Amino acid sequence: MTQHRLVTFVKPILQRPHFFDCDILLTALKNMNGEFVMHIPDNYLSPASCAVLAVAAAPVVGLSITKVKAQLKENKELAPMLGIAASLSFLLMMFNVPIPGGTTAHAVGGVLLSILIGPYAASLALTVALLLQALLFGDGGILALGANIFNMAIAMPFIGYAVYNFFRKQNHETAGVLVGSYVGINVAAFLTAIELGIQPIIATQGGEPLYNPYGLAVTIPAMMATHLTIAGAVEVFFTYVIYRFVKQVAPQELYTPTSVNTTSFVKKIRYVLLALVVLTPLGLLAEGTAFGEWSADELAEMMNNVPAGIENGFSFEALFSDYTIPGTNIAVGYILSAITALLIFYILGKMIRTMNGAKASHA
Repeated sequence: MTQHRLVTFVKPILQRPHFFDCDILLTALKNMNGEFVMHIPDNYLSPASCAVLAVAAAPVVGLSITKVKAQLKENKELAPMLGIAASLSFLLMMFNVPIPGGTTAHAVGGVLLSILIGPYAASLALTVALLLQALLFGDGGILALGANIFNMAIAMPFIGYAVYNFFRKQNHETAGVLVGSYVGINVAAFLTAIELGIQPIIATQGGEPLYNPYGLAVTIPAMMATHLTIAGAVEVFFTYVIYRFVKQVAPQELYTPTSVNTTSFVKKIRYVLLALVVLTPLGLLAEGTAFGEWSADELAEMMNNVPAGIENGFSFEALFSDYTIPGTNIAVGYILSAITALLIFYILGKMIRTMNGAKASHA
């Protein structure tokens, strides 16, 4: 979709940040091209909001580190599995799926990782993936990291796993996989919509929004319309397919408090990663800017006034911004970005295993 068409359909909404017109919103959602933002960029949340969410996320991440350290004493292969889990989530988030109407949706894999390695290890792996996305690829804000971690690395894996575990205990494991993954991504989407939507209420100057300019009446239906339908289905699909693969090749590898990962399974799951790397260029099929990720220049064409916090806010230029590698075409850059991330996660997994082995030898 051209920028002119994008402006045509979005401008009426953004000029009414506190007002909800269902017909206008549905028309915009039908005609916009781009994915619906799950990675909150910088300057869309106030510094206070970022700080509160970072403080809320920090103790859970700290607890996850403590729990994983304890797990590593009994399960040495969890170390490479952490790298594999981070890689899996990273690739799923790159793997945009084109859907009718020209928009895209992608999975996150939060509940899938919980099913494979447990919610604490999943939370840690997702946190590392989000850190790399923000710092190296500019996907998600630096200041907004706490918010993105809270939504995707805490709420999604823990709530989704709780739903899955409930069904599993009732001997309905497959239903748990389907419902848990669906609930997980929609909880994360809803939290994102709330965090964005309250900004015009809590952060204003002279009656004008300082940061995200559109209120709850826009952010909630915009996020949930897609996540309750397409994005939720995409998440369920990837979660179920990979779950079935594990269930067939190594059912004992599915997480339980006493499960232990094996070297052979670690090797097998790497084939899944390889397949996803090859398929990542499919994420480039849909063009356009994601809902809620517009630049100040794009907002200037959509609104009469760009919020001061967005126009003059924090700026960070990632080394491989938007998953592009200088000197390569877009598709090659996308694949090289995926390979770069996998190598980093692989090295981190090896480092954790080496450090864990060294500690064990001195015990």
